[in-house]
Amino acid sequence: MPTVPPRRVPRRRIPAAAVVLSIAVCLGAALPGCAYEYSADHWDDESPSIAASPPPDAALPQDPHLNEPVTGDELNDWVDRVLPDAEGHVFQTSYGSVKAGAVHTETTTPLPGGTYSLTLACRSTGRVSFTVRSGQESLVDLSLRCGTSRVNVVSLAKDAILTIQVTGRAAANFAYRVRRI
Repeated sequence: MPTVPPRRVPRRRIPAAAVVLSIAVCLGAALPGCAYEYSADHWDDESPSIAASPPPDAALPQDPHLNEPVTGDELNDWVDRVLPDAEGHVFQTSYGSVKAGAVHTETTTPLPGGTYSLTLACRSTGRVSFTVRSGQESLVDLSLRCGTSRVNVVSLAKDAILTIQVTGRAAANFAYRVRRI
């Protein structure tokens, strides 16, 4: 028996646009019939978990003048914000301004022995360096990025006198507080 080779039938090609169009028509006809209904006891617009929180301000740039040094009442207001009222006995609070590259030095009165917190803050477009010494011993030596406050805890011997040095790379405001814990 002779074998007859299978006969090839040419395929018809359907353009891709026609396929996409037919899928869109089918979906368009089927989707309007779908709907989800919420029961009345499941939807509460006043619910705190549903209420939208305001978007964070992370995308907003910081005011470039925010860290520029200030004078007068603005300086007093800034000090009140960065050195809020503190519990315990405050032995010294000081603030002021320092010119770019200048060194400002202050000393405390003799302090009784004990544990103290030193709160340091600055306002400047650059970093400000604080050095706190008791005699020859360096207790704090840091370069502070302005716009933040830093609290350091130190232990002092009886009748210790602190020397506080402030140096700014740019003009700066500084503030510090010495408080017994």
